[in-house]
This record gives sequence, C-alpha cells and structure tokens, in this order.
Amino acid sequence: MQVIFERCAGLDVHRDTAVATVRSPGQRRGSRATETRTFKTTVRALADLGDWLVCEGVELVGMEATGVYWKPVFAALEGRFTCWLVNAAHLRNVPGRKTDVADSVWIARILECGLVRPSFVPVQEFRELRDLTRARTAVSQERVRVIQRLEKVLQDAGIKLTSVASQVWSKTARAVLEALLDGVTSPVELAALAKGRLRSKREALEEALEHRFRIEHHGVIVRGLLAHIDGLEQRLDAYDAEIAIRLAPHQEVLELIQTIPGVGAKVAQVLIAEIGLDMSGFPSSAHLASWAGVCPGNHASGGKRRGGRSRPGPKWLKAALTEAAWGAVKAKGTYLHAHHMQIKGRAGGFKALGATRHDIVVAYWHIVHDQVPYRELGPDWAARRFSPEQRARRLTAQLEALGFDVTIGPAGTGPA
Repeated sequence: MQVIFERCAGLDVHRDTAVATVRSPGQRRGSRATETRTFKTTVRALADLGDWLVCEGVELVGMEATGVYWKPVFAALEGRFTCWLVNAAHLRNVPGRKTDVADSVWIARILECGLVRPSFVPVQEFRELRDLTRARTAVSQERVRVIQRLEKVLQDAGIKLTSVASQVWSKTARAVLEALLDGVTSPVELAALAKGRLRSKREALEEALEHRFRIEHHGVIVRGLLAHIDGLEQRLDAYDAEIAIRLAPHQEVLELIQTIPGVGAKVAQVLIAEIGLDMSGFPSSAHLASWAGVCPGNHASGGKRRGGRSRPGPKWLKAALTEAAWGAVKAKGTYLHAHHMQIKGRAGGFKALGATRHDIVVAYWHIVHDQVPYRELGPDWAARRFSPEQRARRLTAQLEALGFDVTIGPAGTGPA
C-alpha cells in the first residue's frame, strides 16, 4: 500500500503506560523501519515521549480513544504534533494478535497509509467547557435521584403529597418538611403552609398530610437528604456561573442558537460545548448530523437496503438534542412541530423525534456557520413546497435554463 505519511507514530494508551511505535523510512530504498518504546503516562514521562518523537521527526501521531486515558496524552502532544484520535472500531486487527506492542504497530501502519480518519476533537477551550456542562448534567441527575429517594421516605411515612401536588419538590414541600422536622404534626397546620395553586386544594392537602412521620427515624433520613439537595443546588449554581463566564465572549452566537424552537439557555450551552463553534470540521450540515448520530445509517447489500440504524453518536449531545426536540414539539405553529406530527403519523413517534433532532442539528450548523438567526419556515412549509404553483415555477425555471421561452396559462386556454 502507498505510504502517505513518511514519519508517523501509533500510540496504544492505557492508564499507566503508553506504548509508542514510530514508522519511518528504512535504510534500503522502499523499506520501512519500526521502533517501539514504552513510556509511563505521568507528565514527566509524556514530555520524554514528546522529545523522542521530535528526535524521530514524527509529523503525525495517532492514538486510540481509550476511555479517558487518551486525554492527558493528547493534551501533552497536541501542541507539538498533529494528533489524531481514532475510533476504536476502526482499528480492529486480525484476531489472535492482541498485545500492546502489536496494537501500537498496527495503529502506526494503518496511519501511515491513511486508512483511518481522525475523530472530531474540539479545541481546548471547548473541551474544558464540555467538562463543565457534563459535570453540571451529572449533578442535576444526582439531584433528581435524591428527590426520588425523598419521595420514597415520604411514602413510607404515609405522606401522599404527590397525590395532590404535581411534583414532590417545591416550595410547599420544603416548608412542610421543615415543619415536620420542627415537630409540627397537625395536618391542618401543615396544609396551611401551602403556596401558589396548592392553596386551592387545602382539604385534599390536609388528607394527604395525615402521616406517621417519626423524627427519630424518618427525620434523620429527611434531614440528610435535604442537606444533600442543598449542597447539590449550590454546586449547580457554581457551575452555571462558571459556564456563563466561559461563554461570555460568545454571547452573540449563544443568543442566535436560542432562536431555535425548544432550545433554551442550558441546552444551547451544551450544544456549543459538545459541537463547538468552528464548523470547518463539518463541510456541511449533513456531515454534522452524521457525526451526531441523528440521521439514518447505511446498510445495503445486493441492491437491497437492510436497515438504517443510526450510529451511536455522543450520548451527552443526543440527550440535549432530545430535550430540545421535546420542547420544539410543544411549540405549536412552527415548522418543527408540523414536521414532527407529519412523520409521527406515518412512521411513529420515535422516528419523528429523531427527525426533529436532525432538524435542530441542521439549524445549528447553519446558524453557527452563517452567523444568522433561525429562520422559521412555517407550519405549512411542506404544503407550499409541493403545491402545483411551486412545482410549475420550478419546472419553468428548468425549461428557461435550457433556452426555451415558457408561457403558462390555465388548462384549456391554448390554441385550438
């Protein structure tokens, strides 16, 4: 096979070690030399790895995406070399040849021939932003789990608050729990703490707050859960503040992204962190949709299509797109809502949701690439696109492009 990169290195990265193989021109004409060394993954050892690669004249470094272990190696080398992060599914070797050295040699060999493509890795600024948004999402999910545990404790104590209120965690719920911890036992006094719309459900609330709550048992658990929730909310506030500071230079494009129906401030922040703002890595919106895993896959053989399952895609991005898609579906009178309902009627809700996620990704690419706000097509866009008038205009334009003069009139008005 033709060698594209004269001097390249393949790295098999693990937690404690990184096995590096350098492929370079050999002494004889047309031959290739291979040298392999093993380095620790400490900062000092990675610096030594970089110095060795410089001495070897390496121009390209490729490594497998192994958990989170590739991140310190990539960060240590990206400033000195062109680094490619390669999908592990694209590096499968012949079975029975699985060692660290063999893996590094294999990576270097397929790298020098250009048989793999690099995975998308955003710049350092957005990698750090991605860490923050993912940490915030993890803390938010933990907060939900703690609130669910709180609901279990209340049910064990006979408190049926969620039978009256729409959710277990609210200002009313917090006030009731604080009163219970202070020793208030009367359902009437507890129901009097209702706020907002719950005030109109006073009688039902009194019945729901009949309880067997014991401070010496339930109170110990509830007090700990409340403290945990408070701590998680403080961490969420800290993450929100830090993310806002990091995105302050990009406030204009952040506001443009929020013009997409269903995309709020936090979802827009996640989209920027996961995708970035440099669309040069995605030649078109279709490339971005394919990378995000929100378009059908290709699986055809013998002229027959055998399914089109989408590729997995980044799970954090797809979760944010799903949240945005559900929000867009609720925004009636929009193109996204109409398109979703159109596909849902013939293909089902799951595929309709996937199509809505695809529409949002396409809109994101155009907004960031062209620096323009979202353009609403309207709920009747499909009807207008395929109307007889529109088809006539399109066909007329095609005929005029071929050099014909075209005059259109109602049927039956032509020459006898």
